[in-house]
Amino acid sequence: MKNIIITNLKKLKKIQKAMAGDGAAKLHVLADFDRTLTYGFVNGKKIPSLISVLRDESYLTPDYPKTAQALFAKYHAIETDLKIPLSQKKRAMAEWWNKHFALLIKSGLSKKDIARAVRSKNIKLRAGAVEFFKLLHAHQIPLVIMSSSGLGGDSIALYLKRQKLLLKNVSIISNSFVWDKKGRAVGVSKPIIHGMNKDETSIKKFPVYSKIKARKNVILLGDSPGDVGMVTGFDFNQLIKIGFLNEDIKKNLGQYKRNFDVLILADSGLKFVNEIIKELLAGKNK
Repeated sequence: MKNIIITNLKKLKKIQKAMAGDGAAKLHVLADFDRTLTYGFVNGKKIPSLISVLRDESYLTPDYPKTAQALFAKYHAIETDLKIPLSQKKRAMAEWWNKHFALLIKSGLSKKDIARAVRSKNIKLRAGAVEFFKLLHAHQIPLVIMSSSGLGGDSIALYLKRQKLLLKNVSIISNSFVWDKKGRAVGVSKPIIHGMNKDETSIKKFPVYSKIKARKNVILLGDSPGDVGMVTGFDFNQLIKIGFLNEDIKKNLGQYKRNFDVLILADSGLKFVNEIIKELLAGKNK
């Protein structure tokens, strides 16, 4: 299939066979949101996240976009530099997120701003996403979205609700703001989740764990090697890791191959993911 790389076909088929034998009752899906369930590029423009919409479309105070962009320019370069050790990246990402959350609060972020951001045409679910959500829902397979979103879980929930995809099987683990009575952000709940510490954000600490602890077969979806850490602390039996390599393919291919079982290249859709799920549900391992 075009834009699909399977790093070890024999290994993948073995995992699929084991998962197919266990059926839907033993399966759950663990996914990142920004640039994983959504496209990384819309109309040729890079859309890193929901927070980038807020930054680029000038929703807050006049100085917010410039300051937020400066933070992005500084820390995103660190985040994507393959030569920088993970420990150093974690420190930098924690610093970035704390500074940005403080800036959002200072700039008067409100629930109304989040509602406006999720209506932006620059946030777009990947082709096949509607089928993906409905397929999991129809077979009562939990979908756990773990996101480091700078706008927090409220924004993801609102976005999915607008798309009529905030279904009963969907759970969201993300940052969350503390709001005052007027709906303005006055704080952020700790610990803060960022793109490099998902390996420290144990699912066991969240209510959704009770729903998935017996479902020890996992399909993991992410757009960053750090997203593999989402499954840390979960006692899984079988795991298929699917990575979305949206850009700089030649530069990043080696690192993604080391971290994922399947690579979906060039900002492609979810067709391959849906096909894997359908084969598992049918008990097939072609």
